Amino acid sequence: MPPVAGLASMMKKSGILRRHHGSDTLEEGTFLDLGAMSFEDEAGALVGNKGTVRLAEIVRFEDLHQISKLAYQGDIVLLDYTSIANDQIAVKRMSIDLKNVTKDTGGDVAGIAKNLIAITPAGIRIDRNKIRPSF
Repeated sequence: MPPVAGLASMMKKSGILRRHHGSDTLEEGTFLDLGAMSFEDEAGALVGNKGTVRLAEIVRFEDLHQISKLAYQGDIVLLDYTSIANDQIAVKRMSIDLKNVTKDTGGDVAGIAKNLIAITPAGIRIDRNKIRPSF
C-alpha cells in the first residue's frame, strides 16, 4: 500500500487527478485508467522519432534488397544471416553491400553475434566493446 499512497500524493501535487478525474482524490477501490489519459508533453516527446528496431532474417542474398530499404528508412536492423552463413561468397557480398548502405546513410554496421549483424541509421553508432560483469 505505501507505493500507492506515494503515487497519490505525487499525482495530487501535479494536478493529474483533478484534470483527468475531476477530483484530487480517488475513493478506495476506484481505479484510474492511465491508458485513457493524454498529457500535453506526450506528443512532443515522439516528434522526430521515426526509427524502429527491426529483426530481419535473410534466407538468400536476394533478400538483402528489402532489408536495405529498412536501413535507408532510418530503422535499426538486427539481421540474422544463419541461412547463408555457410556460403562465404554470399556473406562477403552481403558485407560489402551493407557497408555501402551505411556509407550512404551515414550509419554503422557491425557483427554482434555469430550470425547476427546490426545496422544503424545516421547518428547511432555501435559500440564494439562488450560490457562484461565485474567480479
